[in-house]
Amino acid sequence: MTIQEKFAKLGIDNAPGQETLQKSQALELRCGKLEGAPVDFSHGDVDAHIPTPGSFEVFAAGVEEGGAQAYTPYRGRKEILEHVASSLSKFTGAAVDPAQNVILTPGTQGALFLAMGANIMPGDKVAIVEPDYFANRKMVEFFGGQMVAVPMAYDRVQTGAGIALAALEQAFRQGAKLFLFSNPNNPVGCVYSYDEIVSIAAMAKQYNATLLVDELYSRQLYPGVQYTHLCAQKEIPENLITIIGPSKTESLSGYRLGVAFGTAEIIERMEKLQAVMALRCSGYNQAVFKTWFNEPEGWMEARVAAHREIRDAIMAKLEGVPGVSARPTEGGSYLFVTIPELDVSLHQFIRILRQLAGVTVTPGTEFGPQYLHQFRINFSQDKEKAVAAMERLLAILELYRKH
Repeated sequence: MTIQEKFAKLGIDNAPGQETLQKSQALELRCGKLEGAPVDFSHGDVDAHIPTPGSFEVFAAGVEEGGAQAYTPYRGRKEILEHVASSLSKFTGAAVDPAQNVILTPGTQGALFLAMGANIMPGDKVAIVEPDYFANRKMVEFFGGQMVAVPMAYDRVQTGAGIALAALEQAFRQGAKLFLFSNPNNPVGCVYSYDEIVSIAAMAKQYNATLLVDELYSRQLYPGVQYTHLCAQKEIPENLITIIGPSKTESLSGYRLGVAFGTAEIIERMEKLQAVMALRCSGYNQAVFKTWFNEPEGWMEARVAAHREIRDAIMAKLEGVPGVSARPTEGGSYLFVTIPELDVSLHQFIRILRQLAGVTVTPGTEFGPQYLHQFRINFSQDKEKAVAAMERLLAILELYRKH
């Protein structure tokens, strides 16, 4: 493979926020532009849901402190690591040693990159779920791994993720050394059941495989949903990394804050990779971790309740539309919407939607090549604007529905 071919596989034209990179093309426009406030469902709106109270003030205090906060050790500043480790221990129920088991990273994307880079050698088989976070497959390819897809029948079960555990075990039997998955799942928003988590942990231990568990949205769970932290189970594999951060539910995306915690040997490798990749999680930004798990009383509950209202309002718009469906989100801010067959391609429809309705969504093909009739939305938006945008989206859908 040439260097050009390697990077061609990392295509980012359809990734969230990258739509302006797409080359212009003639589109079959069947109506005039629908009026309404533009809504970008490819990511959350931090103007609609403001960051954690006090985040800017602690950031500014870090800037004022100067060098001590700017030039931390590569893993992060000692007192911040201690706060993060203590908070995660209480949150997950797992013992987390700040000196051995934690690293602060430039966003959870940075944590994913470091964790995969610290575990994948060229030719290694890596199991990933389909559908799951769009960057997972790109990182496997970048590091030279061989991808093994594990299907998730999220649309056929009422509880749990519907992961094909038999397929996962077959992947381990065939030599998969690493399994990566998000819980709650991105893009679907489903939460793995206790039985699924326990089975995944037991299989990884049996086959001596490494687990990377992305728990980015594990604080944003809706009423009645039971969550199981894999890292806190009695039977876990020797090599386990959990990834989490305050960027989403807490609306702190702009600070690029991520955390990885788990097996000391892997954390050490991640530190060495970070030392040559980015040195550290941005020093001044690290100060903002002080607000994490330290929000005002009732703030997190109100934040989740607000997102539940938006989810329910959008689901109400989808109900009853022939050929359109989505599983109600159990955790996080995503809906993975299935649409009927169209007489244009999915990618053409998404461009038409952006041009005629001012609505941006992420194509399902970012989460697996087979998802040609799905798109993902992040409903962490202004409620009224989001609902109006879905109305315009459905109106455009009717114009391009195949009859």
